[in-house]
Amino acid sequence: MIKADILIVGAGPIGLACGIEAKKAGFSYVIIDKGMLVNSLYHYPNNMTFFSTSEKLEIGDVPFISNNPKPTRAEALEYYRRVCSSWKLKVNLYEKIESISNDNNLFLVQSEKETYQSKAVILALGFYDLPYLLNLPGEDLAKVKHYYDEPHPYFAQKIIVVGAANSAVDVALETWRKGAEVTMVVRDSAIRESVKYWVRPDIENRIKEGSIKAYFNSEILEITPTTVKIQIPDGQVVIPNDFVLAMTGYQPPFEFMKTSGIQFLKDEYHTPIYNEDTMESNVENLYLAGVVCGGLKTNKWFIENSRVHAELILKDLVRKRELSAK
Repeated sequence: MIKADILIVGAGPIGLACGIEAKKAGFSYVIIDKGMLVNSLYHYPNNMTFFSTSEKLEIGDVPFISNNPKPTRAEALEYYRRVCSSWKLKVNLYEKIESISNDNNLFLVQSEKETYQSKAVILALGFYDLPYLLNLPGEDLAKVKHYYDEPHPYFAQKIIVVGAANSAVDVALETWRKGAEVTMVVRDSAIRESVKYWVRPDIENRIKEGSIKAYFNSEILEITPTTVKIQIPDGQVVIPNDFVLAMTGYQPPFEFMKTSGIQFLKDEYHTPIYNEDTMESNVENLYLAGVVCGGLKTNKWFIENSRVHAELILKDLVRKRELSAK
């Protein structure tokens, strides 16, 4: 059994920030992730550029120098590797947490490799591992993708992009510009208002001129190896298809959180209950940090506005340590 003051689940930027604050405060800690370092960032599209400027992605007082004001995915991966090495953070990667239980005010955390005991647990979980499924016949075909990395595989292919938010729009435009025949299937009546203001006119003009076909107020009914059946306002259409890119978004690991004892508000976003001043959940000494705090509202928390979560959590743990020492 490995014992530590704090166990941090998630080695993304916010999990690393929590590790840094724990180290600065003199706590023993371990950061555990079921995947690689900053696993979610690694699975972003290869050519992605962040919305945020580099200084807003900085953690641990390590400067983030990028070629342009808004860094690329590759630059971010290099930066967070450098942060981890600079701070000599204790990170156990490719180790999935199976359960978290509380026994006599101590947490027992069981991974697939080890048992841990800690006084506090921080869940700095992402949401990129659990895509929203279409739940329709043919979704299990190899040609259906819930992740997108680059446009080259789709050259000269008939593809369908599902969705109308930023990810779907970016995929539609990039694959079309690299030689794909692109059709968008959108449940809403238009491209979403939340799409980046400098991209929205581009996709709307491509649809208007017919370069990219779009079915609005529509949804896929069935996927076969060579076709896709679509329900449109006027009936049904079946079109030839090589790939379906379902950019339908992702969700936090709610079941894992529930089994850890976390409760949720009865709202449309399934928001977890926590103290906004300390980030402590309804379970004593079990804290939440980062995007997971927003529940289904995955566009509420980003690296730049949730870095402070690490400071809030460790401030509360330091306060508790001082109280127990009296």
